[in-house]
Amino acid sequence: MKICIVGPAHPYRGGLASIMEIMARTFAARGNEVDIRTFTVQYPSFLFPGKSQTVTTPAPQDLHITRCVNTVNPFNWWRVGRAIRRECPDFVLMKYWTPFMAPCFGTIARLARGNGHTRTICQIDNVEPHEHHFVDRPFNRYFLSSIDGFIYMSEQVHEELKAYTAAPALFSPHPLFENFGSAVPREEACRHLSLDPTLHYALFFGLIRDYKGLDLLLDAWTRFRRPGHRLIVAGEFYASREKYIHQIETSGLRDEVILHDFFVPDADVKYYFSAADVVVQPYKTATQSGVTQIAYNFGVPMIVTDVGGLPEIVPDGRVGYVCRPDAASIAHALERIYEVGTLDRMRIDIQEERRRFSWEEMCNRITELYESIR
Repeated sequence: MKICIVGPAHPYRGGLASIMEIMARTFAARGNEVDIRTFTVQYPSFLFPGKSQTVTTPAPQDLHITRCVNTVNPFNWWRVGRAIRRECPDFVLMKYWTPFMAPCFGTIARLARGNGHTRTICQIDNVEPHEHHFVDRPFNRYFLSSIDGFIYMSEQVHEELKAYTAAPALFSPHPLFENFGSAVPREEACRHLSLDPTLHYALFFGLIRDYKGLDLLLDAWTRFRRPGHRLIVAGEFYASREKYIHQIETSGLRDEVILHDFFVPDADVKYYFSAADVVVQPYKTATQSGVTQIAYNFGVPMIVTDVGGLPEIVPDGRVGYVCRPDAASIAHALERIYEVGTLDRMRIDIQEERRRFSWEEMCNRITELYESIR
């Protein structure tokens, strides 16, 4: 098949770019012709809360990536959409995670499928965004109505999707993030991160937004706190840094919270997950999360809250614990997971459970969807 992927890719950073690149490689390995159209402008700088949207590492040599999509220039959308229409791929695969992308992606999708041959498929992370704006619903309607079929990764997203469109939709769980490499010895990881290997570490990982519940985890840590245990918070602040620093100070956690408040490069991810005993995702709302799949990749047990699709991915008591999104429940889960033998048992069970999360299976489902709508 001839496949055109539209979405984040190098030089744009983060998990979304990694997903699109891995899917491109997986489809290409099957003998398909794959190209990626990524951004010249993803977000205007005044809308981007982080320090940088891109990385400086060399472009991957095994992928055909073209920077041509400007999300804020309607004339660009027409040019890109008409170019794809002329090239006549079998399908355009888009990643959708925020209504901000709807005008751009919806226009490109409509134009691309105007040749009567090309189909549009969306791997959808979210329908309703975590942080709401008055334009969300009309923007969602515009984009979602331009798509012939969807791949969703949680039942919550599927239910939200059905309120907008009756287009075919298939479930495929979020695959593992194998692009971050393999685990390294714990002593090596601690040495790389300047951590004391005699201590136990719980890890909060990823961009820090209010809906991810770091405040709940800090409150929980004040209840749980034990000698020899530390909490690593690794990620760039996309919310007010000051209020979390204030909470750490007023709770007396300065010596117990290790704050690495910057975007963690791909090459360093393995060190954080190799040093950690447990990954904690105290989210207040969620659909699914790539952090769980990174934890699966490195064999690290998890504590997640019972919101969105997280309980679908983390079987309670087997590879981690599912708890309510409040400080008392998170603290209790921390106490349980540090009981003697629990972490070792869960690490063994993770090796069995992780088999259901593969990129091959994701691409199988996309192909199955395409065959049903062609």
